[in-house]
Amino acid sequence: MTEIPKEILKEVPARIALRYTILPLSRENGSLKLLAPPELSKQEREELRIVLGKELEFVEGSRPEIESALSKAYGVGAGVIETLTQETEEEQESFNFEIIDQDKSEEATITRLVNELLLDALKRRASDIHIEPFEHVFRIRYRVDGLLQEARVSEKIKSLAPSLISRIKIMASLDIGEKRLPQDGRIKISAKKPGGSATSCGGKVEREELDLRISVYPSSAGEAIVIRILKPLELLNLEELGFDEEALQKIRSETRKPHGMILLTGPTGSGKTTTLYACLKELNSIERKIITIEDPIEYKLPGIIQSQVNPKIGLTFAKALRSMLRHDPDILMVGEIRDPETAEIAIRSALTGHLVLSTLHTNDAPSAAARLLEMGIEPYLVTSSLNAVIAQRLVRKLCPPCGKCGRTGFFGRTAVYELMILSDSLRKLMAERRASEEIRNQAAQEGMIPIRDNGLKKVREALTSASEIDRAL
Repeated sequence: MTEIPKEILKEVPARIALRYTILPLSRENGSLKLLAPPELSKQEREELRIVLGKELEFVEGSRPEIESALSKAYGVGAGVIETLTQETEEEQESFNFEIIDQDKSEEATITRLVNELLLDALKRRASDIHIEPFEHVFRIRYRVDGLLQEARVSEKIKSLAPSLISRIKIMASLDIGEKRLPQDGRIKISAKKPGGSATSCGGKVEREELDLRISVYPSSAGEAIVIRILKPLELLNLEELGFDEEALQKIRSETRKPHGMILLTGPTGSGKTTTLYACLKELNSIERKIITIEDPIEYKLPGIIQSQVNPKIGLTFAKALRSMLRHDPDILMVGEIRDPETAEIAIRSALTGHLVLSTLHTNDAPSAAARLLEMGIEPYLVTSSLNAVIAQRLVRKLCPPCGKCGRTGFFGRTAVYELMILSDSLRKLMAERRASEEIRNQAAQEGMIPIRDNGLKKVREALTSASEIDRAL
């Protein structure tokens, strides 16, 4: 085989050429000619068109012939070298995808389809996009105000499903050749702010940076994808979260204490992290050093040192927490207490002069102590460190007559909650390993308003509906 010009080889990265066993040969009539084995499937050929972003012409050749030519053309270890150098570059690179309203005359492409899907989700205030393949249908749903809604897409999208999924994986720098294992990635995009307002200088449209977290899960019918849409500018104050004045005073009193632990409890999606961030926002000042360990970092807070767990390199909550203590912090935020090791280090930190904020998966506030005891934490450590527990859920707010709710009757969400401040009597019950129900009864006698009662109060205030309280609780 004649030597292939370097400018032609550069059109196909080594790792792609080796993964698909293809070899670029030449450029003719605007198309890139590739030597490929006959068993290269139609789907793989479509993936290559998406990955390379070029018009391709395939010429068949035997796999052994192509493999031999690849080694000579790209050199030994080219794929590995390229991957390693690319990873280094990606660490320094900021993604720069721009989501824009497109001209209707623009050529139909998979990129445009992804673009329009993201635009539609943003217009409908979605927090997540669920892309789900099934045997006979291909479904796309948005999570809006906590509930899933089906997106309006043509049934013909099923034929484009593999290309759509491949494009999203490419944007998130995931391995499109790997379809058997779960993968996680992220995409940073720029999108027009709602309302399409213009800035005062130059008439430029205002845009906001969004962080998309991509999770790919292999199913029997193909790869399912969830896109979490994070909007860093949506950091709320405690007043905006739904806490009444009495609860706000108690929470602020607890967060002003120099040491101890405050826990946020509730299931996934109950707004625990949002409340933690609102607390940190109030506590953040030049006099205090605040360090966090999170999974993931959802909001960037100026003046706060934030870190993200990374199990691939052994950076767990527990390991990060140990290191954080050597940085002389006043306040620590641990995204979630998942295991006994993290729980014990967090509790001992609360006992040695640090204020610790964290979350725990329990259904109510009184169950938090029982959960820590189940992890093997000694009762005296729990009772000595725990200051307060807030259990919460998010419920949809009734939509004012403004037509923005998409005929659902709800627009936005608010928190319903119960706040348990630990007293000597509650600590005594916890130390004796009493049942959560007994702790609940004592907390109620001392003024804790149960979460359901707080929800019914919001029903009376016409903020939400009784059916919504039943759904959430």
